[in-house]
Amino acid sequence: IQKLCDRVASSTLLDDRRDAVRALKSLSKKYRLEVGIQAMEHLIHVLQTDRSDSEIIGYALDTLYNVISNDLEEEEQEENSAKQVDDLGSQFTEIFIKQQENVTLLLTLVEEFDFHVRWPGVKLLTSLLKQQGPQVQQIILVSPMGVSRLMDLLADSREVIRNDGVLLLQQLTKSNAAIQKIVAFENAFERLLDIITEEGNSDGGIVVEDCLLLLQNLLKNNNSNQNFFKEGSYIQRMKPWFEVGDDNCGWSAQKVTNLHLMLQLVRVLVSPTNPPGATSSCQKAMFHCGLLQQLCTILMATGVPADILTETINTVSEVIRGCQTNQDYFASVNAPSNPPRPAIVVLLMSMVNERQPFVLRCAVLYCFQCFLYKNQKGQGEIVSTLLPSTIDATGNSVSAGQLLCGGLFSTDSLSNWCAAVALAHALQENATLKEQLLRVQLATSIGNPPVSLLQQCTNILSQGSKVQTRVGLLMLLCTWLSNCSIAVTHFLHNPANVPFFQLTGQIAENLGEEEQLVQGLCALLLGISIYYNDNSLENYRKEKLKQLIEKRIGRENFIEKLGFISKHELYSRAAQKPQPSFSSPDHMMFDHEFTKLVKELEGVISKAIYKSSEEDKKEEEVKKTLEQHDNIVTHYKKVIREQDQELEELKQRINTLTSQNEQLQATVTQQVSQIQQHKDQYNLLKVQLGKDTQHHNSHGDTFQMNGIQTEEVSKLKEELEEWKNKHELLQGQLKEKDSVIEKLNSSQLEMGTTEQSSQTSKSGGVEHNNELQKELEMLRSQIQLQSVEISKLQMENQKLQVMGRNATADPMLGDSGATAATSSDLDGRLEQEIKKLKSEVKALSEEKESLKQHLDSSSSTVAILQDEKSKLQREVAESKKEQDDLLVLLADQDQKISALKIKLKDLGVPVEDEDDTESGDQGDEDEDGDEEEQD
Repeated sequence: IQKLCDRVASSTLLDDRRDAVRALKSLSKKYRLEVGIQAMEHLIHVLQTDRSDSEIIGYALDTLYNVISNDLEEEEQEENSAKQVDDLGSQFTEIFIKQQENVTLLLTLVEEFDFHVRWPGVKLLTSLLKQQGPQVQQIILVSPMGVSRLMDLLADSREVIRNDGVLLLQQLTKSNAAIQKIVAFENAFERLLDIITEEGNSDGGIVVEDCLLLLQNLLKNNNSNQNFFKEGSYIQRMKPWFEVGDDNCGWSAQKVTNLHLMLQLVRVLVSPTNPPGATSSCQKAMFHCGLLQQLCTILMATGVPADILTETINTVSEVIRGCQTNQDYFASVNAPSNPPRPAIVVLLMSMVNERQPFVLRCAVLYCFQCFLYKNQKGQGEIVSTLLPSTIDATGNSVSAGQLLCGGLFSTDSLSNWCAAVALAHALQENATLKEQLLRVQLATSIGNPPVSLLQQCTNILSQGSKVQTRVGLLMLLCTWLSNCSIAVTHFLHNPANVPFFQLTGQIAENLGEEEQLVQGLCALLLGISIYYNDNSLENYRKEKLKQLIEKRIGRENFIEKLGFISKHELYSRAAQKPQPSFSSPDHMMFDHEFTKLVKELEGVISKAIYKSSEEDKKEEEVKKTLEQHDNIVTHYKKVIREQDQELEELKQRINTLTSQNEQLQATVTQQVSQIQQHKDQYNLLKVQLGKDTQHHNSHGDTFQMNGIQTEEVSKLKEELEEWKNKHELLQGQLKEKDSVIEKLNSSQLEMGTTEQSSQTSKSGGVEHNNELQKELEMLRSQIQLQSVEISKLQMENQKLQVMGRNATADPMLGDSGATAATSSDLDGRLEQEIKKLKSEVKALSEEKESLKQHLDSSSSTVAILQDEKSKLQREVAESKKEQDDLLVLLADQDQKISALKIKLKDLGVPVEDEDDTESGDQGDEDEDGDEEEQD
């Protein structure tokens, strides 16, 4: 070994070093210690320097694996040296990982694709993790992309490397949440589930088992990964794992193992120790994807191995625990029997059957407990099967309640215990059902009257049955009586036997250690009867029961016996988790939910025992006041709720009323403004009329006449104002017509004279425009005359107003005869003037009608002119097009003529120049013009 190490260290040729490493590899299995001590440093050096040669790297990795691994020990190795071998592997591992660069170097070698480098590298790294897991995990975690490099092994096409990569990741993810999260987020779930599917799900080989173990490592106690698994819809991909056929005989051991691990993986996701929210979401997902239905199919299938059936029952238990939807579905599942029976009934039949395996019976009890956990509907259905009104009189079908009662009073103590615990779970935290269960009557024997269930339980306790039976019944009674005063009263009011003398006698006796547990439970039951006693029975009031304890047992002794329960080893085991897991039937003593009840009541009962009667009275008063206070609070809550509703209604009414108020205010403001306007008009009229109230009696007639005159004058004023407005409107319309005519004139003047037809039409339009202008001038003159007449009328109106005022304001200037004469003259003149004004108004209205007719005629002429203008524009456009066509034709003719001239010149024919022709043309044109002038 020393010579070979020297050759590895000093040889310059690669072949020599390779041969030396190969020789060390062959010696490393037999002489592990020597090769490890002498060659490890040289082998690490080879890994660092000879990376270009894959063969020597592979030999070096194999040698290191043989030195470090404990898996290759000879079979004849003695057992007493096994510990020494383990120490040897861990010591060599410590030496190797002392330099962190060695692990980093190994990670880089694992990245190589060459099989002879990658596979031994994976095996060596797995061995290092087995020997010194936490230390190697930490080195890989801090190395850049360390975990990601190892995840690539799952994608390797060579199954050997892929399978060993799964084993490597198993060791890497053990008890390290950080690495578990990295591996999960590197898409490990997808790859592992693909491998399981490729290998045939539960029918696959050991590779499926390894993948399932790795999945358990990633999910167990890792809430982040569990949430990622659920959010990634990977729960749906678990459903095909549990598809089983009708013929379930002859399952291989590997299939049983695989299916067992698959069920455990489901339980990891819905474990009661997980956060409630995460468990609930996984339970819902399993129901919606059909996984729960598939598990129930296995549950009711025939030929399934016992251990798989037991684990399936446990899995279904945790999938339905505390989830109302899943619990309702489980209640509806029927076994494939004739007639079909509910699955719960079939399972309970197995639980109370002493021939069934103990583990299976525990699983059924757990399933029943999970079905009733936080399920008041299910609890009510179970208890209702015990009540007299719902029991099937024909006896054709067995109900769950009948099975529980049968198990409760059978000769098998284990059935007694299971049935008592199951019935206690049916009453858990449900005071209504505790009261209803008091109605249950049992027929003990023919000819004897029926006995209540409560009395039958106390009868069995008094008969001195097995410890397991008594513990179960006491747990049932403690659950039943806790927080139910009516049940306590029924328990105390037992005509057959007063249970307290028996209970106190059992507590007072100094029995063996086996009976101490029963004594503690008897003390607990007695304490519950005191604490929840409503003092309705005179002989068994709280104070009398305390005196009984003081005389026959002693308070200290009572508290000591009560403490036996929580100090018991089996109590602490049951308190750890909800699932009943017992190594043997003898250890089946406590239920998980009952341990919670003991913890809750132990301190309360101890205080209640030491309280005096005065304190009890005070406590009762406090309770009453608290109840009254609660009633008052509930009453006020109800009142507040009603007031809130009323407030909402009032708010709505206020909103509607405010909107109505705003509308009314708006209308009021409008009316106020109108009233103010009317007041102003009234004041003006009052000032204008100038009524003199002092001389109203002497000149009543004249005032009446003047009032009439003033009214007529005001009407004339209004008519004049209307005529003025109409006059202004007419003037505006005339101006508009003038502007239209001017525009037409300007547009017609701008148009060119292209043809004779256009010229004639234009001259006709000009003549028509001249006629219109003349008519407009006539209208203007008439309007001016009317305006002059209107101004004259206004002057006369003003004179009349002045005269009316003088007549009303100066009645005392002359005597009565003179005033009468002047008033008669004024009346006559006013009548004449009114007639004149009326005639003028008629004349003006006639002139207005004539003006309107003129305007209509002028507007029609304007419309005609506009039509003619548009016709002229169209004709002009057509003439322009004809001119363009003529110009094109002329251009073509000119080109042809010039081409013909050129040909004639070529032929020698004399041709005139263009200038000559043009001058000749001009002369001809001049002659034509002279002739036209003469014409």
